[in-house]
Amino acid sequence: MTTRLRIAFAGTPEIASRILDAINHKNEHDIELVFTQPDRPAGRGRPLKPSDVKQFATTHNFPVYQPETTKTINIKQLAKCDLMLVIAYGLLLSEDVLNAPRLGCINIHTSLLPRWRGAAPIQRAIEAGDDITGISIMQMEKGLDTGPVLFQKSCGIDKNETAGSLHDKLVMMSIEAIHPLLNNIATDKINTKQQDDNLANYAHKISKQDARLDWNKPAVLLERQVRAFNPFPICHTELNGMPIRIWSADVKPHCQGEVGEIINTSKESIDVVTSDGVLAITSLQIPGKTRVDAKAFLNGHPDFLNSNTVN
Repeated sequence: MTTRLRIAFAGTPEIASRILDAINHKNEHDIELVFTQPDRPAGRGRPLKPSDVKQFATTHNFPVYQPETTKTINIKQLAKCDLMLVIAYGLLLSEDVLNAPRLGCINIHTSLLPRWRGAAPIQRAIEAGDDITGISIMQMEKGLDTGPVLFQKSCGIDKNETAGSLHDKLVMMSIEAIHPLLNNIATDKINTKQQDDNLANYAHKISKQDARLDWNKPAVLLERQVRAFNPFPICHTELNGMPIRIWSADVKPHCQGEVGEIINTSKESIDVVTSDGVLAITSLQIPGKTRVDAKAFLNGHPDFLNSNTVN
């Protein structure tokens, strides 16, 4: 019979709430405490909105704590737990917090560590053209995503994969992995693997500026950026001062033309010359409008055909 672990849970967004839901549904271990970030302004009028984790936890009557910083976490209370599970919490944990539970803290990270450490491993893997990624569950320590790995599982990155679709795939892998891992921890059946720091890359947090397309880059890289920054923050450019968001694109061989020149428009795509190859924009959006394919956009904006450059 598996020993029931007393678990503290720390997380904020939807991915964390789904894993919390899975642990609760399985009912093999006890969730004693739930930590999540404070309510933040959101939407029209900017009312305070609770995180996905808080909404789930309050619905299921779990004790919820929302410290502005982890310095105010009650260490004695946390020390009563066997383990703290951290998923996209968004706050840096102090050494006192990391060492408080009997078995420390573990984290689910959406990369095959040490390949991508940091805030945006899914996006950076697609942007870099990686063929494979996965999840790592690691023992947390003071360094950023540097701790010993307890479990890993890999998956391929499809050629049309977006950050959104890959995120969903890795969430399902995490849900499937967490139950057997917790049971193995409870029965002391875990083998750890140290990370090789020489193989690590830092996955910087995504900014809106990252998603601005630079037509002096190769089309292959720009197409990867379009997928990496979908559904957020979405790649963007301008046409004669009009902002355009690009949701999907393909790569075509190089044609004659200046970098940034629109060399062809059709019902399939709007083709823009890059430093190497052509980026064929297949789905786009202008402010205040919904996302449309190239054909629908051109039907609604015949003046676009008279312009021949993007910025």
